[in-house]
Amino acid sequence: MEYSPFLPEVKENPYPYYADLRQHAPVYPIPDTGLWAISRYDEVLYVFKNPQLFSSSAFFPMIFGDLNPFPPQAPPMISCDPPDHTRLRKLVNRAFTPRRIASLESHIGEVVRQLIEQMATHSTCDLVRDFSAPLPVIVMAELLGVEPERQQDFKRWTNDIIFATQVMGLTSTDRARILQSIADFRAYFEAAIVRYRRHPGDNLVSDLVRAEEENQTLTADEVLTMAVFLLLAGNETTTNLIGSAVVALLAHPQQLAKVRANPALIRQAVEETLRYESPIQLIPRQTTQDVEIAETVIPAGSLVLPLIGSANRDGRIFPDPDRFDITRDTEGHLAFSFGIHYCLGAQLARLEGKIALQALLARFSHLARRDDLVTLVESAFVRGPKTLPLTFA
Repeated sequence: MEYSPFLPEVKENPYPYYADLRQHAPVYPIPDTGLWAISRYDEVLYVFKNPQLFSSSAFFPMIFGDLNPFPPQAPPMISCDPPDHTRLRKLVNRAFTPRRIASLESHIGEVVRQLIEQMATHSTCDLVRDFSAPLPVIVMAELLGVEPERQQDFKRWTNDIIFATQVMGLTSTDRARILQSIADFRAYFEAAIVRYRRHPGDNLVSDLVRAEEENQTLTADEVLTMAVFLLLAGNETTTNLIGSAVVALLAHPQQLAKVRANPALIRQAVEETLRYESPIQLIPRQTTQDVEIAETVIPAGSLVLPLIGSANRDGRIFPDPDRFDITRDTEGHLAFSFGIHYCLGAQLARLEGKIALQALLARFSHLARRDDLVTLVESAFVRGPKTLPLTFA
């Protein structure tokens, strides 16, 4: 089978292509692109375990091109290699602690309740538009210290910047709007950084600007980069996780019945969704030298695509991998990557997903799709429903 992550038929359903790659070409040079696809679990894990061989520097340039929202002198942590990555991760970990994430549970629950009650005033909804998309934006905006009156601006900037990663062949109007949103977003946070340096608050930007370890501080550009990065990573993963979980549960009534009968299984449903429909399907890397992997030599300087979505469907690790089963052992799935670049916001995404599913199933005894066709996000990198019309009662 001809594979490229940019083909429409692959975006629609990549899993048969992944299975073919795993069986016949676990290290596959994608024709006419200069890209190499890595599809088996063990080899994908090898890439993540060896950042000295597979640099992260190509990550955001490949995704954003010339619409990169980050200051050029301060690339995001996920695009950095050691020792820069090590310094940034240590500093940011001081602000992004498990205790802070756990403290958000009641607040996330309140945001979820408000969104669900707004939906419940109608008999139908678009779950993405009305629930799974606004939820992480609201949570992240408040976590970063964005004033309530500016959250609509924050949502608009978020939507435009994420749009830049999802749509091929942007129009000149699209590009102008995205560039303006990037400029507005930067200007807002540059002013916020100055304000919170003078008058710290109980928010993540204040934590970042005062984060200090081994006498090293984050520069203003690095704080700005971290704010943009948290916005993007926290939004896209959670939105797609919630939407894909609902799609999978509705498509598998027996699994949905298990969750309704035993809400304690919701945590496992979240993990199985992360494995079964990984919100991030691939993460670009670049070889720092000639690398032999699966008896294939990849030349130095090559762009490599570790296929997370394929690794998580590898039957060598997850038996009967194309079956959605909330009772399976999902330990070791790579939805949040692995090693030094393990997702900083993994626990927040899990928490939001768990609370969202609990509340939806508790509030609505009946959920059904209004349309059998799932309209997916237009991206080679992420996967999830773009729209999800539902009826409920």
